[in-house]
Amino acid sequence: MNDHATESFVAHRNLLFTVAYEMLGSAADAEDVLQETWLRWVRVDLAQVHDHRAYLVRITTRQALNRLRTLNRRKESYVGPWLPEPLLTTPDVAEDVELAENLSLALMLILETLSPTERAVFVLREVFDIGYDDIAAAIGKSAAAARQIAHRARRHVDARRPRTPASPEEARAVLRSFQSALLTGDLRALLDVLAPDVVFVSDGGGVKLAALRPIDGADKVLRYMAGIVVKAGGVVTGEPTTLNGNPGLILRLDDEIDGVLAFRVEDARVTGLYYVRNPDKLTRIAAETPVTSH
Repeated sequence: MNDHATESFVAHRNLLFTVAYEMLGSAADAEDVLQETWLRWVRVDLAQVHDHRAYLVRITTRQALNRLRTLNRRKESYVGPWLPEPLLTTPDVAEDVELAENLSLALMLILETLSPTERAVFVLREVFDIGYDDIAAAIGKSAAAARQIAHRARRHVDARRPRTPASPEEARAVLRSFQSALLTGDLRALLDVLAPDVVFVSDGGGVKLAALRPIDGADKVLRYMAGIVVKAGGVVTGEPTTLNGNPGLILRLDDEIDGVLAFRVEDARVTGLYYVRNPDKLTRIAAETPVTSH
């Protein structure tokens, strides 16, 4: 029976990690949720479980909801803006346009504005296409209530997500512009790709220097980024990579990783820049993390 439980858990592990990560925005907390899920799973009478995948997702969701409430309390004392923990992802994630959009730091930051239950329902329904009966079992509510919560959460997210998300080609073009500007030191060239109302959010977690609040407007963002380069006192370079299924940059200072930069691109212009410098959130960019919606 333990062998059977192990086989089922391993078969669905990447899905369970992705569910927990989407709900929490933290790979470390998602791994803790998987450990808690496993401890509960091995105590289940599998003879009474008809759908192992659905049951495992249910356990994971419940554990993630418990963890999310704890995580939200930690965020209240966090120094400066809190950004999701970025993941270095496999090439197949970038090819799945829907999954890549849902995993983007921009979308996950929007999910931060939902209540824990709304976020769970949105993630299960919109990202993983879980049925309402299974969602209801996971959150301890009726299927009708789950539908209402899903509708409310979807309306909230749709009002804030990009209305014309960039194609992968447009996003890569923006990436090249940033990389070129860093290599040449000509940051003024970024005005060609920055939207006038661009927002820059940096996360240092009180460990690394970062803006304590979002910076709005292309001119202010450009001045702040120029200040970063000057204060760095060394050679700043950008290495193209794939973060959460989307083009991003690993920024290095004299060959040492300083942080990662993710983008929100609409109509071929950058409307959001997300700079993660907190070292505790950079542990998942050394190796690819497998994620899936299936």
